[in-house]
Amino acid sequence: MTTRTLFKEDLGQRRYDLDWVRIGAFMLLILYHVGMYYVTWDWHVKSPQASATIEPLMMLSSPWRLSLLFLVSGVATAYLLARQGSGQFLRLRSTRLLIPLIFGMLVIVPPQSYLEVVEKLRYAGGFAEFYRLYITGFHGFCRGGDCLILPTWNHLWFVAYLWVYTAVLYLAVRMAPPVIPWLRRLAERRLSGLGILLWPLAYLCAIRLGLAPRFPANHALIGDWYNHAQYFGVFLLGFALAGVRGAWVSLERTRWITLGLAVLGWAFLIAYFGAYSDDADIPPLALRLFARCIYGAEQWLAIAAIVGFAHRHLIHDNAARRYLTSAIFPVYILHQTVIVVVAHALKPSHLYPPVEAVLLVLVTAATCFLSYEVIRRVRLLRPLFGLEGGAAGAPHKLDLAHDSFAARRLAPELAVPQDIN
Repeated sequence: MTTRTLFKEDLGQRRYDLDWVRIGAFMLLILYHVGMYYVTWDWHVKSPQASATIEPLMMLSSPWRLSLLFLVSGVATAYLLARQGSGQFLRLRSTRLLIPLIFGMLVIVPPQSYLEVVEKLRYAGGFAEFYRLYITGFHGFCRGGDCLILPTWNHLWFVAYLWVYTAVLYLAVRMAPPVIPWLRRLAERRLSGLGILLWPLAYLCAIRLGLAPRFPANHALIGDWYNHAQYFGVFLLGFALAGVRGAWVSLERTRWITLGLAVLGWAFLIAYFGAYSDDADIPPLALRLFARCIYGAEQWLAIAAIVGFAHRHLIHDNAARRYLTSAIFPVYILHQTVIVVVAHALKPSHLYPPVEAVLLVLVTAATCFLSYEVIRRVRLLRPLFGLEGGAAGAPHKLDLAHDSFAARRLAPELAVPQDIN
């Protein structure tokens, strides 16, 4: 029995709601990474006026943003298997994920690392000299014992993780095809009704309590066990939920409840981090454990609310969805480098931070989408940015299956207070 046979009659029609969720999550990255320039959390470049002012707003999406993308990627992977079968699956996914990852590490990411060492280490060399060091794996850019690992994937760590999870799933499908209907039956039995809220919430709380303190996030793939448990878990959840109607209906019905609880969870975390932001002030153990569980619960409650509202209100198709579904991956590849370069260039102007931030968002969005207009028309550029091949300027397939989006020391953009110690 092939995976095509297993899935062909089960998955139903296209999920426009998840297309919109994916688009929105990636557009949020532009705002989030512009925000990283202005907060106290470590990042490639920092505003001279960086402060904690907008950190509560940043924490609104920090716990769940990447998990949401992995969930949608899991659903998209199920649709890909249904359409392609397992025979061509890994080859096609590798083409769409690994080529942009390698190109990004060699071409797109280096300006971020260059400007980081210029600003933080007062590096005086030119970009050409730095690139020679970058490409040869120079590890001498250090502050104390903290060294920048080169070459790096920075924000493109998502693509690397997504490929690994996809490969693991592929091997499982090839070795044991019945795993697919088994996951489907499990999702239908356990993840209908309140199960879709309680089981993922309990899992995320458990790994937050058990793994997060022992394995801080590093986004280096190796040793990143808490993140793997989190992201691969929700990736598999999305894969299992594809075609399971009851779970999505339950998320829609409980959307207001999950939204309210997510807001309460966010308020608690803001109060907690505000009260214990000083390292010298250590919270009681019971409070620390409770806060970790609230963080895990917040991750799923926010995702459940977003997906529930999308399932209710974003089930339509239009030209904007079709355009953005194709554009969003090239925009994702480009956006952080554009932010870093433009922010560094604007620094001598000493603009009022709110004005500068708005300008940074607008310039980044305009640059990325104008670049996409060029990329999609040039045959040689298309595969470098994860687009399907085709004649220059020709229309190309738009579908949820195009889900590739997916460090300072491999990921400084996520250097937020993720661990409650």
